[in-house]
Amino acid sequence: MKTINIQTPLSTDILQHLTAGDFITISGTIYTARDRAHKTIAELVAQQKPLPIDFTNTVIYYAGPSPTPPGLPVGAIGPTTSYRMDAYTDIMLSLGVRMFIGKGWRSQAVKQLLVTHKAVYCATFGGAAAYLAQCVVDAQIVGFEEFGPEAIYKLTVEKFPVIVINDIYGGDLYADVQ
Repeated sequence: MKTINIQTPLSTDILQHLTAGDFITISGTIYTARDRAHKTIAELVAQQKPLPIDFTNTVIYYAGPSPTPPGLPVGAIGPTTSYRMDAYTDIMLSLGVRMFIGKGWRSQAVKQLLVTHKAVYCATFGGAAAYLAQCVVDAQIVGFEEFGPEAIYKLTVEKFPVIVINDIYGGDLYADVQ
């Protein structure tokens, strides 16, 4: 299996070359955001208030780190179930997010939104949170610090492993393997 190495920030050109089933590694910046952060972002957008970061061409990882051990940038950081963020996907895409990382299926509505906005959904390895933490070289809270592990973290990653599940063409790895 070939591995595609990509660098953030993302571009449409990069995403055009990814198809469902591709194994990729990401180097650069990705941001974490879970349920509470997504809900708060949606509220801020509705109120036309400033957001903690610019989401243009970003990667959102549905994760929240465990406590950070001494000498490491982050604790274990595995993916959370993605469908819980489905209600906020349209808002996040309209803000410029181009890739989501999590685990599990996405709704048909989200898969259509990914095609419309030319974005991708990837999965990473549930149960491998300690391994994934080894790909993080720096972690900083950049939004909603009061949310603890559900704050928005800016992660600098090197060769963070993911598999493309839903591509910009409507490809769906989960549907293809059934």
